[in-house]
Amino acid sequence: PLEDVPVLISEDIVISQPAKILNFLRKQKYNADYDLSAKQGADTLAYIALLEEKLLPALLHTFWVEAENYCSVTKPWFASRIAFPLSLYLPGKMSRKVLNRILLTRGGPPLYSLTEVEAQIYRDAKECLNLLSKRLGTSQFFFGDTPTTLDAFVFGFLAPIYKVCFPRVQLQEHLKQLPNLCRFCDDILTCYFRLTVSGHSPAGQDTADANLQKLTQLVNKESNLIEKMDDNLRKSPQHPPRKLTTLKLAAGGEESSPLNRLSP
Repeated sequence: PLEDVPVLISEDIVISQPAKILNFLRKQKYNADYDLSAKQGADTLAYIALLEEKLLPALLHTFWVEAENYCSVTKPWFASRIAFPLSLYLPGKMSRKVLNRILLTRGGPPLYSLTEVEAQIYRDAKECLNLLSKRLGTSQFFFGDTPTTLDAFVFGFLAPIYKVCFPRVQLQEHLKQLPNLCRFCDDILTCYFRLTVSGHSPAGQDTADANLQKLTQLVNKESNLIEKMDDNLRKSPQHPPRKLTTLKLAAGGEESSPLNRLSP
């Protein structure tokens, strides 16, 4: 389910959802917020709530509801990681679940139509991005030179918007107009998601982008094949199952004549 990601696997322990993962890490004495003041801790909780209230609906809509993005990126991407035949069913179910979630949480008065809801969630998301950009300013991270929980949350929301190649890029275009947030994502990708021991080089980043593009093309092709197979199965004539044939032996243990050898 959508609410079960991200997932942390530590030896034989599986923990899902950001809050539970953070609690687990803190119990293991990994606490990125150890040096924060009480006010900074309160700011962290406030900004995380802002992200989940204002930015998350537009992020989910971009991936799962926006038709072009869903058909060309999200559906083939997820279908390629799900076993057949569930790959034909689960992505659509997840898309419907996201749409219902958006309508239930953001579809009350005065927003009565899907078009109005969509316009509002994107306005809220752009306002949230502007607030994040203003809060970050020229700092490397949100609380100085050291990353904290807030930086991890913000990166988790921004990086998919920033890096995935969507056909419809409304939210992505707005993010790219905020250079400090783009620099924030690039710095984290460079420092903490290295391709090699020596880190990213410009050529390495180009390679990563090319690999991402190739992956998207491959999953698109696989999705098209799956859809064609599904169409062929639906259009093919259906026959009742045939009984298994059995081998009849003649008396004395020898096989009977070829005409009587197989019996239904």
